[in-house]
Amino acid sequence: MCIFGASGHGKVIASILLANKLMVKGFIDDNPKASNLMGLPVIHSKEIKNIAIEKLVIAIGDNKIRKIVSEKLQNEFNTVIHPSAIICKTVKLNSGTVVFQNAVINAEASIGSHCIINTGAIVEHDCVLGDFVHVSPNATIAGNVHIGEGTHIGIGACIIPGISIGKWVTIGAGAVIIKNVPDGAVMVGNPARNIKK
Repeated sequence: MCIFGASGHGKVIASILLANKLMVKGFIDDNPKASNLMGLPVIHSKEIKNIAIEKLVIAIGDNKIRKIVSEKLQNEFNTVIHPSAIICKTVKLNSGTVVFQNAVINAEASIGSHCIINTGAIVEHDCVLGDFVHVSPNATIAGNVHIGEGTHIGIGACIIPGISIGKWVTIGAGAVIIKNVPDGAVMVGNPARNIKK
């Protein structure tokens, strides 16, 4: 498997693949100066056509860029789960999603494509996350929450049960969401308020 993105995020995904005893061929990146990361080769993205890649995972934390890259690439994307993650058997995980160390996803949750469920994040029962959502470390999403495409839930944020969050929203670190959030909002504080002008 190859990792698209030679960055800190890529390092963590490589460590998840290695924890699953999977072979990592290397990283693919646009940075011409990078030639090696974690002892693995970095291949320039222009050379991607010259190598045999069966499976690929995108290691780009920025949700918009991850979406653009996924639409340009014509590869099969793998779902990657760290062995320490706890995922109920009734959870639906779509392609390209990565679940980091000690994350928990509970019953009947549905996670879109190319999502990031980061270290120690909790997604409770019956939640629905759209494509390209990033749930940061230690964020907690209570049951029956719906989150739209491209939304970023910041480190340590909390969302109470039954909330709907729109598309391409930014939830700040430590924010507490107690009411529905419209598309494109930037929410900070406790209780969270929209600071986007």
